[in-house]
Amino acid sequence: MEVAVFDTYVKKKNGGYMHFDIIVAAGTHYDHVLTFGKAYLQSKQRASPHITTRDCRFCHLEEVIPVWEKTIARQGYYIHEIEGC
Repeated sequence: MEVAVFDTYVKKKNGGYMHFDIIVAAGTHYDHVLTFGKAYLQSKQRASPHITTRDCRFCHLEEVIPVWEKTIARQGYYIHEIEGC
């Protein structure tokens, strides 16, 4: 399975940024990617729940790894936390 990786930076309420990737099945509509990002941000109390096209950009395609695949099958996306999450 091939996945699309969207590089995402969102400003935190108290300053600074959260950097994470939203990983979805290749071909997933971009509106769904933004919806997944909003759902993730709502689970984080310290982040603004807003995400825009400026915050989230397509990065690359790659082969899925098993951990991602299980989560994508269950909820439609996987979040890879990188910094400030």
